[in-house]
Amino acid sequence: MRFQGTDAYIATDDLTIAVNAAVTLERPLLVKGEPGTGKTELARQVAKGLGLPMLEWNIKSTTKAQQGLYEYDAVSRLRDSQLGDARVNDVRNYIRKGKLWQAFEAENRLVLLIDEIDKADIEFPNDLLQELDRMEFHVYETGETIRAKQRPIVIITSNNEKELPDAFLRRCFFHYISFPDVDTLRRIVEVHHPGIKDQLLTEALTQFYELRDQSGLKKKPSTSEVLDWLKLILAEDLTAEDLKRSGAEALPKLHGALLKNEQDVHLFERLAFMARRQR
Repeated sequence: MRFQGTDAYIATDDLTIAVNAAVTLERPLLVKGEPGTGKTELARQVAKGLGLPMLEWNIKSTTKAQQGLYEYDAVSRLRDSQLGDARVNDVRNYIRKGKLWQAFEAENRLVLLIDEIDKADIEFPNDLLQELDRMEFHVYETGETIRAKQRPIVIITSNNEKELPDAFLRRCFFHYISFPDVDTLRRIVEVHHPGIKDQLLTEALTQFYELRDQSGLKKKPSTSEVLDWLKLILAEDLTAEDLKRSGAEALPKLHGALLKNEQDVHLFERLAFMARRQR
């Protein structure tokens, strides 16, 4: 069982090595990188490439680790007991299985995505250490222990918004998705916008990388944003000549797809103003 990428996802050699190493070691794969570099999509494509089903656990700031195991609805049980409902005699009626429980009880191997783990409280990763390491957990309300029938392939993503505990990192195989170079980005574009004219793509990517490399930029545009920008360029039927800018036009056309805050827009407006003054 080896991942080699898919037709819809360009995976670098380093990335495929990381995925296959995590599978071989039976360790969670921790994937970090800028937002928009394809971390979440990687898990979906690993599942597709290996022909496995997938479960997705999207983490929020309010998510607790216990929710990934199960949740016990004591309030509903109390209400039903007051109403004389016979369901109260079996506590299992009030236990809702989390994503980890679902993954553990699956008859066949699957991919479990824990998406954006760094959004949660700092204790969240520590609270999952034993469960991800031993692939089992205890249900106190019923006294049973849930063990994984088939060890899932666990992929964990992080936008690096906060540091993760060393004890958690030790149990993972780590990979950082670097921003793609020009050749890799061209291949990615070809997957999403096949047949795009080479001259147009060259001009667009030249401007895109110049924009990313601008010092003082608060948020650099990502892979997903350049794909959106190219989609708009194609929809507007713009040519390479249409995209070309004079020195006084610092902002690229349709820049709202690339620049996502007013500070960065103002930065390029100032550059344009300075260019006009020097003419």
